[in-house]
Amino acid sequence: MPERPSSIPVTLLTGFLGSGKTTVLNRVIGAYPRTAVVMNEFGEMALDHQLLRKTEGPLAVLAGGCICCTVQGALAPTLKNLHMAAAGGRIPPFERVVIETTGVAEPGPILKTLVRDRWLASRFQLRWVATTVDAVLGARQLDAYAQARAQVAAADRLILTKTDLASPETLARLAARVQGINPGALLLTASQGDIEPRKVLDAVHPLREGEGVERWLGDVAPGPARPWVAIRSAPAHNEGLLAASVLWEAPVAWRVLEAALVRLVDLHPRHFLRIKGIVRLREHEGPAAVHAVSEVIFPPEVLPAWPDDERRSRMVFIAHDLEAHALQHLLDGFLATVRNGEERALAR
Repeated sequence: MPERPSSIPVTLLTGFLGSGKTTVLNRVIGAYPRTAVVMNEFGEMALDHQLLRKTEGPLAVLAGGCICCTVQGALAPTLKNLHMAAAGGRIPPFERVVIETTGVAEPGPILKTLVRDRWLASRFQLRWVATTVDAVLGARQLDAYAQARAQVAAADRLILTKTDLASPETLARLAARVQGINPGALLLTASQGDIEPRKVLDAVHPLREGEGVERWLGDVAPGPARPWVAIRSAPAHNEGLLAASVLWEAPVAWRVLEAALVRLVDLHPRHFLRIKGIVRLREHEGPAAVHAVSEVIFPPEVLPAWPDDERRSRMVFIAHDLEAHALQHLLDGFLATVRNGEERALAR
């Protein structure tokens, strides 16, 4: 996502209960003291913020419920109040925001607030979702809790914590598993919270860091090149997920592609965990990276050049609770919507 002038970058820090989010957050704000922190604590008595080190930036605590449901309506006013208080000189200015969710929060509703609230979107810019995964307990949590799987699927950065307590074999199995759920996320490790803060907050898009397309899109190979329709579904490890790739030739207008994505995820919001792609947009000569988490579709990020010799648009859809034939049907409809939208736009 290209950074807008004067926008304040926001990082969403999520992860299941006890996975070490606050420890990582302390490391981050130690290196970036002018960080505003919004903490969500589940329960009537908020305690986690007392474990947070002192920082130059303001701290806001949303207690008494999960930020993705009970107190979701408080997030937008909290960010607005922080912004206006800093602009009015009532609190110290801050350069970035980290939102730490409770361990049972699903990221989708939070991301929707940040992206779809026009006032927030004009002043704040969501940069990354960073998800902590307990190296010792992570596999069991992924087995037992849909929220843990959703947090991993939403991540741009996956942070394996407490790695000093896990065997190399356990770490390798967990790393393979979380990358199976979310192949394109940057995988980081933290031992006793020791992690390079820049990797959490300020790293640029993977394709700008020289990582290959396979790293960004994952290992789902596209099908044979055919105009508009080329889909291949494959099981994504053993998480009850399916990964499908879509390949097409012609450039497409962003408004057409966005409308098709909105239609797809709004009609089937609980089925699609993650969507990623590199597409040829008619508005730009070069490629653009596009992605969505749950039903939240992010603006495209125009890339300086194609990352490889392939010049066709490629998108990968990670879905759950769907049979392969049902996913094939949905994506056929998606491509038909794109094709029809382009035909109508070109006919004008």
